[in-house]
Order: sequence, then structure tokens, then C-alpha cells
Amino acid sequence: MTRNCPKMNPQTFFFSLLFGISLLGGVFSRIVSVPPGPLIRVEGQPISIRCDVNDYGGPDEQDFEWVMKRTQNGPQIKIISTFDTSYSHPSLTRRVASGEISMNRLKDNEVELKISDVKQTDSGFYNCQTPSTDSEIKGNYEAQVELIVIPNTLKVSPAAPVPVVSESGDIVLSCNVTRELSQPTYLSVTWSIRKSKTLETEEILSFGPQGEVTTGPKYTRRYSDGGVRLVPGQHGVFELVIAKVTTSDDGTYGCTGTEWAHESSGQWLQIVESTKEMGPVTVTPISQSLTITASSLSPVILTPGASLSLLCSVTVDNLPQIGLEVTWLSNGRDLITMEMNGVVVSNGTNYRADASLERVAPGQVRLSVRGVTTEDAGAYSCRVRAFVEKGGRSSGGGGRWHMAAEKMSSTVNVKVAQIKPSFTLTLEPIATPKVTSEPMELACHVTNITNLPAGGRLGVSWQYSSGSNPQTSNLIGSLDAGGNLLPGTTYSDRLDTGAITLGRVQPNTFKLRFLRAQEVDMGQYSCVVSAWTVNSQGGFVKATEQPSPALPIKWDPKRPSLNVVARTIREASVGGSTFEMSCAMTTENLGEAGYSVLIQSQESVGASIKTIMTFSPDSVVQHGGATDPKRRDQLVLLKSGAAEFRFRLGGVQLSDRGFYWCDITAWTKQSPGQTWTKATSAESNKVKIQYQENGPSFAVALRSDSTTVYPWETAKMECVLSISGSSPKSDDIAYEVRWFFTELRGGDTAAQLISMDCSGVVRKEARNSSSDVSVQRTDTHSYELSVHGAQDSDSGEYHCVVTPCYVSPSTKTWTKAEEITSSRIFLTVKFAVWDSLKLPLLYGTVASIGVGLFSLIFGLVCAHCCCRNTSHTPLSRNKLLHLEMD
Repeated sequence: MTRNCPKMNPQTFFFSLLFGISLLGGVFSRIVSVPPGPLIRVEGQPISIRCDVNDYGGPDEQDFEWVMKRTQNGPQIKIISTFDTSYSHPSLTRRVASGEISMNRLKDNEVELKISDVKQTDSGFYNCQTPSTDSEIKGNYEAQVELIVIPNTLKVSPAAPVPVVSESGDIVLSCNVTRELSQPTYLSVTWSIRKSKTLETEEILSFGPQGEVTTGPKYTRRYSDGGVRLVPGQHGVFELVIAKVTTSDDGTYGCTGTEWAHESSGQWLQIVESTKEMGPVTVTPISQSLTITASSLSPVILTPGASLSLLCSVTVDNLPQIGLEVTWLSNGRDLITMEMNGVVVSNGTNYRADASLERVAPGQVRLSVRGVTTEDAGAYSCRVRAFVEKGGRSSGGGGRWHMAAEKMSSTVNVKVAQIKPSFTLTLEPIATPKVTSEPMELACHVTNITNLPAGGRLGVSWQYSSGSNPQTSNLIGSLDAGGNLLPGTTYSDRLDTGAITLGRVQPNTFKLRFLRAQEVDMGQYSCVVSAWTVNSQGGFVKATEQPSPALPIKWDPKRPSLNVVARTIREASVGGSTFEMSCAMTTENLGEAGYSVLIQSQESVGASIKTIMTFSPDSVVQHGGATDPKRRDQLVLLKSGAAEFRFRLGGVQLSDRGFYWCDITAWTKQSPGQTWTKATSAESNKVKIQYQENGPSFAVALRSDSTTVYPWETAKMECVLSISGSSPKSDDIAYEVRWFFTELRGGDTAAQLISMDCSGVVRKEARNSSSDVSVQRTDTHSYELSVHGAQDSDSGEYHCVVTPCYVSPSTKTWTKAEEITSSRIFLTVKFAVWDSLKLPLLYGTVASIGVGLFSLIFGLVCAHCCCRNTSHTPLSRNKLLHLEMD
């Protein structure tokens, strides 16, 4: 006994298939499409003709056949088929076998006929045919397109350009592109350049096929400016002019001619092209041909008041096309400049009103200086900057210029001979200080003056060098020939305020005076006297200068001293009372001064120092960083006398107990407008605030019902306060509670989690955990911390720090007691492995059993319904013969 599955009757299957195909046949209408013709191609070029079929019935993949006719009514020649390899005509068998003629399938319903080397004999009418797979004949099953193959008559004949062109010149590129017109085809010409360094080819400009012009990306701006111009000629000759060339135009130029066909679909198709190399062009930089020469038209040795004339000559290729900027320099500094447009600009720092520039000939610029002085002596040279215009001639000279070269001429040495004035200097002290802050006065006498011309004047500059570094001198100040004061950088403040004065008391005597000498003023002094002559313009020119011998100035400095004594004026015996302290000063060698005061405190010896209040030399009072903003109205610091300061602290609390003292600094000024300068400083002795408060005493305990939780549960712990002694009323007591956490693996550092002050304001600290914390007051003396959604990172030690706030029974004011710290509780967050895995394991087991039962039941049902029992009966010989005939 065996089980056999029932088989479908073949006749039933055939009629069902035929019925389905008939249903589909009523929907589709086959359409075979090829490109619109005629297709014009050039002999020897490749061609590709696409064919596709749409709205057909039957299988997705369709078969295609290509046939052609030499004439419209000529015989058909089979070319190639997708399903019959022997389909090709004998005359085409070799070309098909070699791959010269091939057909590529692009899609199930689209193919491409390709001829790699089309011949004139391939001209004709090409039909794309598709065998029918439709149930009903509908639509078209073939499409025809005409192919016209013309001979390749395209000729490109370029003319070799000039091989060497100077920068700012023009490059003319001439190219002849022709063809024999047998069909309606069109021509275009393209110029390109291959750079010598990069070997990259860049397109410059294309013309055609419809007369349009397109430019390469790097030449668009130049074409719009007229720097690149197209000059169409006759008989296929085209000229491209690249104007105002630069060194970037250096390279090998080429010309490409292209023949185009305009198909009936409206698209332009390139059918053949030919590229010819025109030849290399080297652009000579302007710097190679630029030559600058400086020469003197006047004697090189002049006398004061004479005129100086120098000539700058420029030679360069394409001089009329180049813009020149000529600058004359004197001793390396710019003196005067003639810009490209002829505008003359004088240098601001080296300005000469009697200097002028003039263009005497193309490429020649003359410098003239009238009434020279000794300052005009030195080395003269001219600097030339050559500019090239990037814009073309059509831009009317308004193109963009860039500097192509810069060169400097050799120098021309000019000498101005003059006899320098001479004199003798004497420096003497008029008044020297005995101690610091006394006045000091020095006099500089000029005698034996010779060779000072009429109208000449004297000037002076005072120099100072310290005793520790006598080689380095600092300028105090100077008087020029016009009597103008020029202060030195270091002494400008003291000169402006009158602390230091300098002047001319007689025609040949200069004085330097210090109103109050400082210790830093001890050192060596000298005066430097300069002789000034008058030039042709009436201005003063320095002819010579001479320093005096150094004069040492020194005295016995007596340093200022300051002593401060602190004493208690009012003792704070109970909480809430007022504490007052006085700080008296005694000074020596100080004079008139201002004082700054720091009131500082310290809880105990060795504890950190806190600044309570400050008093500046300008009598500005400020509170220190350790001052509670709520108690600032209880603090007073004032100057109670010429040498005394008083500090008052009201509402004394337990937290105010400790040591208090004054830190005083004396400051002085050289003059009323100057800034304060530190003179000396001192600290007073320390006074103490100490009293006993008969208030309550506090204790704190930390407890928790459970110190072990699982992830995402809430852990709770309570901070409980207890009071002993005189217990205030519940409304007269509050607590400031801060909770701290020490990580299990984070070391011994405790981080604050959350706090609640005596007013009930809660502040949370930033944490790197997904859990959250909160605190609440459960009763008068109990505070509960909750860790919501506990994580493994919350495992560690927790403790609280409490500062009681209560109303003092003696003063009836709020007072803070000393802070107390609780013991520590260790919280453990466990990870329950079985609880996290039991549900996934249970779900997996149930799913596995369900799938197995479903598979078993489904198999039994299929076996019962789809199969039947049969007994094996051997076939007779006649039945075997009948079966074999079937």
C-alpha cells in the first residue's frame, strides 16, 4: 500500500491556460518602436539603433529580429536575431561572428543593434521585428528606420601659432574646418590648451553647430570681458584671439572640428570629430624683459639748498600695453610714487613737500628735490611694478589689472656736504634730595657754540639709566627746535601731571626738575643737546647732536613704616549683641598717604582666613566674599580719625566666634592726578569674639528600613534630629539638611546630592545617573531622602549634614548652631538574574511547544485530506501497449 498525491488533468490545465491568455489578450495592444529617421552617420564610425516593444502579451522577455533593405522596395536581408544564431544573411555572417555587428539586450523588452564600423553599403531601411506572443493580433509587430551613411569628408587644418609671445601680448589661433556637403550636416570648432606642467587639457571656446558660443569654466569671465574673441572667417576658417596673455596661457594649443546631424527628434548628434594639434606657445614673463636703471642728472655731491634730479628708465617688451607704477626710495623708505594713471602720491612718513615726479618720455620718470639738506643724503633707488590688464580691448581699458613683475634698480648715492655745528656741554645739580620725596633739579649749560647758521636753534633730550643697569638708558623727555615737549614712554604720566618738568630757562640753558623724587629716580642722568638748521622751506632740520657726561644722583633712602594696633571697644558677651573693634595706626617716613583696610577673621588658629569688609584709599567700602548677603546691614567699617578705623558687627551669632584683625596698606601719589602707589602695609594684633550660648544641643541619627534594593525600586533613608537642653518651640526651630553620597568605586570623595535650607527651599545637584532623588520633611525633626529608580551606580555610602537654625532664648533672634554630621549607611542595589530571565524563558518555552503542536496537527490534516489508499495492480501487456501508444 502506498499514498499518491492526485494530479491535475492535462486537458483541464490546457483549457485554463488558454482561457487566461485569451483574457489577457483583450487588454494589450503591441507597439514596436525605433528612433525616428532618417539617421545620418559617417562611414567608419560606430552606430547604435534601439528597439523596444510595449503593451504586449505573453512572457516578459521578448525576442527581436533585425532585417534591412537597400531600397524601400528591395529584398530583405536578415541581420541578426535574439533566438536564432544562424539567422544572419551569408553576406553578414562574418561581420556578426566577429562582433562588428551585434545586438545587446538592454531590458526584457528592449534591445540595441550595434555596428562598430559602419560602411556606406550599410545605408538602407532597417526593420525591427518581434515574433507574436499575444493571444490576439493587435498593434504593430515591426518598426522601420532609415540609415544614411555618408563618407568621412571632415578636414581640420590648423595654422601654427607664433611660438613665443610676450606677456600682455595676443595669441591668434587660426583653424580651417571643412566638409563636403552631401546631407544636411553641420560643423563646430573647439579650441583647447594642454598645460605644460599638469598635462591637463582645458577647453577654451566652442563655436557651433548652430552658431552658438560656449566657453570653458576658466575662460567665461575673460570671454565676457573681451579677453577671448572669436573671429569667424570665410571658407571654413575660424580665428580665436586670446588678448593680454599671462604666463598661465603657456601651453600647447589644439583645434577640434566636429560634424553634427540634427535628427528629427530635435536632438543634435555628433557623428564625427577630428582633433589636430596647433603647436606650443611659450609666454615670456614680463620680469624677463623688464629692466630698471636709475641715474643722476645732477652732481652726486650737493651743497645744502641745491636741487637734486634723478632719472628712472624702464625698458620692457610691449611697453604701450603695460601699466607702470614707479616709486623712488630714499635709504630704503618710500619717498614718492607715480601710479599707473599718472597720479603722484607722497609717502606719509617720509613726506617732502619739495619733491616731485614727472614722466619725461615713455618709460622714463624724473625725480626732483629742491633745497636739499643733510637729511636728503643717502642711497636713492627706484622700484617699478609692471601691471597687465586681464580684460580685453573691447572693455575699453576698464579691465582688471594684476601685477606681473616688480623690480628694483641699483642705488645712486647722493651726498650733501655741510660743516656741523659744535658746542660744549656742562651738566650740574641745582638741588639734590637728602631723603625720598624731596625735590630734585638739574641744569644743562651749552657753551662755545660755533658753526650754527643764522636762525639755527638748540634742542635737548634728557636721559636716565639706573645704577643696576647703566648701559640701558630711558628717555625722560625732550624739547625740539620749536620748544615742543615730547615725553618718554615711562615718564609720560609724571610729565603730564607736573610731577616732572623740563624747559629752557635761558637761550643756552635747559633744566630738569622732579617735584618729589622717588627711590627709582636714583641713578645717572645726562642731557643730549641737538643743533637744528633751517632748510629752504623754512622748516628745521637736525644738523648734529652731542651728549653730556653722565651725572650720578644718589641719597640715603628712609623706607616708610606702618604699625597697627587693634583693641576691642564693645565686647559681645551674648548672642545677638554688638561687637566693635578699633584699629589705630602709627607711621614713619610716610608723609601724605591714603589707606586701604581689610577686616579679616579666622575661626581658630590655623583655620582658613576670611575677608569680611574692605576699605579702599578712595574711601570705597565693599563686603568680602565670606559675608552673608542677609547680614550686610549689620556690618559697618569707617574711618573714625586721621589714623584710626572702626569695625562694627551687630547681631553676633555662634558662627561669628573667632579672631578678628585689620590688614592696612598705605598708598601714596606723586601728584593729585596720578594713580596710587603702594608704600607699605602691616597687620594688627588679633582680638577675639567668644561667648557661651545657653541654647539647646543637637544630635543626628541616620536610619533606613532596608539597605538593599533592586534596580528601578525606590530606596529611602531618614535623617532624624534630637534636642537636649532647653528645647525651643516648634515654630522657633528649623534645619538646613544636606545629603552626600560616596560612590562604591569613586574613592573617598563625597558628592552633595540635594539640600533643603532653613526656609524649606530644595536644591538638586547635577548627577550622571538615570535615577532621581528627592527630600521631604516628615515631621519637625525628621527629613527623608528618596532615591527613585535606583541603578547600580547608586550603590555606596550616604550621610547627611545638618545645621540647626533656632531663636536664641537670650536675644530672641534667629541663630545658627554648629553643623553636625550623621553616621553613614551603605546602600546596595542588587541585580536579580532569575527575575530578569524567567519571563523570557517562559515565553520561549510556550512558543516552542505551540509551534510543534501546530506543525503536527497541520501534517495530519494534510495527510488525511490530500492522499488516498490504493492497491498496486500490475498492468497487463495490452494496457502497457496502450499507455505506450498514448
